[in-house]
Amino acid sequence: MRDDRPVRGDLQLYLTGEHDCSYIDGLRARTLFVDPLARIDAKRAERLQQIGFRRSGQHFYRPACRGCQRCIPVRVPVEGFQPNRSQRRNQARNDRELSTRLQPAGLELEHYVLYERYLLDRHGDGDMADEVSIETYARFLLAHWGGTTGFLEQRLGSHLISVAVTDFFSDGLSAVYTYFDPAESDRGPGTYAVLTQIREASRLGLDFVYLGYWISDSRKMAYKETFRPIEAWDGREWRRFGKGEPIRF
Repeated sequence: MRDDRPVRGDLQLYLTGEHDCSYIDGLRARTLFVDPLARIDAKRAERLQQIGFRRSGQHFYRPACRGCQRCIPVRVPVEGFQPNRSQRRNQARNDRELSTRLQPAGLELEHYVLYERYLLDRHGDGDMADEVSIETYARFLLAHWGGTTGFLEQRLGSHLISVAVTDFFSDGLSAVYTYFDPAESDRGPGTYAVLTQIREASRLGLDFVYLGYWISDSRKMAYKETFRPIEAWDGREWRRFGKGEPIRF
């Protein structure tokens, strides 16, 4: 069972009514979210991350759906990570061809143009594509939430391939959102972004890379279980699953 007790006595949590699930057609969802007027500093944000919450802009939330536990928070323990064959090929090719640069979070027109292209290509039939604008982009990814956010750029020469929006915590990195050039999807830029975040966390001496929600029934979210070992939050503790072990509670 998911643990929906208050995070701290002075943080109010609110539960939405039912709405269409963003990940699986035909399902209804509910969302538990932290009072949007609460002051969330880096320490609080880290604690929320450690008990399965995620950040969207300045808002922290987690699913709380009736009779459904498909959205499982997962994180990669950096020290034990062992890339599989496909990930090693991805890393070797992209290390050879791409350059990586960590930029402070900020509004860059080049970034926004890539984000818009990605959203319209990959999520053209969703609500996010209907509302895409510089304003919604800034609210989603540039919000001042009390911690540190960086943009990991991947480039082929001067051409921007991908941007991985990354939050920095004392125990690890959080993969907030990655967007990339759809024309470069064959090189697996999303996977390469995670591999880069894992190496960056290792370089900084951090323990984890938080990947958000793994959803086995969602093609867009199921890939996360390929990073092994992986830890999954069962509502009370993080449980580790090694190579070939199904994530099962």
